[in-house]
Amino acid sequence: MNTITTTNFNFPYQKSVYHGKVREVYNINNDLLVMVATDRLSAFDVVMPKGIPYKGQILNQIATKFMELTQDIVPNWLIATPDPNVAIGHLCEPFKVEMVIRGYVSGHAAREYAAGKRTLCGVAMPEGLKENDKFSTPIITPSTKADNGAHDEDISREDILAKGIVSEEDYLVLEKYTRALFQRGTEIAASRGLILVDTKYEFGKTKDGKIVLIDEIHTPDSSRYFYADGYQERQDNGEEQKQLSKEFVRRWLIENGFQGKDGQKIPNMTDEYIQTVSDRYIELFENIIGEKFIKADISDINSRIEKNVLDYLSKK
Repeated sequence: MNTITTTNFNFPYQKSVYHGKVREVYNINNDLLVMVATDRLSAFDVVMPKGIPYKGQILNQIATKFMELTQDIVPNWLIATPDPNVAIGHLCEPFKVEMVIRGYVSGHAAREYAAGKRTLCGVAMPEGLKENDKFSTPIITPSTKADNGAHDEDISREDILAKGIVSEEDYLVLEKYTRALFQRGTEIAASRGLILVDTKYEFGKTKDGKIVLIDEIHTPDSSRYFYADGYQERQDNGEEQKQLSKEFVRRWLIENGFQGKDGQKIPNMTDEYIQTVSDRYIELFENIIGEKFIKADISDINSRIEKNVLDYLSKK
């Protein structure tokens, strides 16, 4: 299976490169960032040994599409997409928190709720809810932005401000932008017959001090979607929701004895299983974007990316 799991480019005026869990970010002359979405798969803050075909292209194209669809309400870092796996944008200083917003008791929130917790990141959750029920109002449950390899940690608004991680003035903007983006994402998802369950956003500051949306938005790695059709019926019957997100990978890992804890071994992902994961990512792309997914040429992904980025930079 042809996938891109590592890159080692050396672009003109390149100052540095940051290798994240999924994306690799090249600093060009302390002015531009070239962000390459690889096919790496991360779950429980652990990168899986094998890549998923077309995953990077899918993440990049969903994220850049949603940047375009939300730029009227929240400014973002994006300038160009010269390759299916690449986004180029303004150099920003990232905030050290991820803004997680949840409309439903799902995923991490459901696991915490089932363990008896009724407060998440300082936000109260009412009694009497069951997994995948809707909150009366979406709740913001931030997490710390961990360094490479470390686990993200839940954190409250109060702790973020008390520790000076983000100033109160900036945090109010982050909250406002998070709610606006989630509302727009909810509306777009509904128009496609989907429910945007929860998601996370990352923000940064440009050189001139403007707060902008960075990284990804409304992708299956950062978001959870349910099919709207039959949602209430499944809830009433106590059935699992039909969903499009990375949660199906997490559940498979849990069933196979892995949650990223010390001493646990990543289960073997067969080629057949990897193909099903790729198919699920394509399914989500086509549902949320409303267009057929066009597979890029993956015969030599690294060379393709390098050529397209160099062509773009040569015209700057």
